[in-house]
Amino acid sequence: MIEVRWHGRGGQGVVTSSQLLSQAAIHEGKYAIHIPEFGPERRGAPVRSYTRIDDNEIEIRYGVLHPDIVVVIDPTLATYKDMILDGIKKDATIILNSPGGDVPEEYYNFNLYLVDAYRIALDTLGRAIYNTSMLGALVGATGIVSLESVLKVMEARFSGQVLHKNIEAVRRGAKEVKKVG
Repeated sequence: MIEVRWHGRGGQGVVTSSQLLSQAAIHEGKYAIHIPEFGPERRGAPVRSYTRIDDNEIEIRYGVLHPDIVVVIDPTLATYKDMILDGIKKDATIILNSPGGDVPEEYYNFNLYLVDAYRIALDTLGRAIYNTSMLGALVGATGIVSLESVLKVMEARFSGQVLHKNIEAVRRGAKEVKKVG
């Protein structure tokens, strides 16, 4: 089983990204579950979402405690090292929304990938909504599902210009993500 923990802020599409990933896995014939973590959070407050993917049926219905992959959608959350690294497996992958530069040193102990999702979002969507470019970065870094599967489930979720802009964001995220360290 592959377990993914997503970190972002309310309103940035953390839940949507997790849901799209799980739907893409199901599209490929795998089992997947998406678990949003809701509380009293408001727009801008730190939030989490979880995705599990397996070839076998998934019975676990609680948050991911020991992630294989951590995706940090909001670049300001990278400084919350204790939260990001909590329970992370020793050989885990971390994917950060960052152009590089000031990345916490502790992250280099893992399989670290960076993508400037902020720039991609501004270029493609015209505003700082990073979730689809980070979903693309996850696919590009890990191959957890195919890019084609993600695009297929996006067609069921979005339409018109919103769809086309988000497809471009996903493609760029997958192409521009870089392994560091």
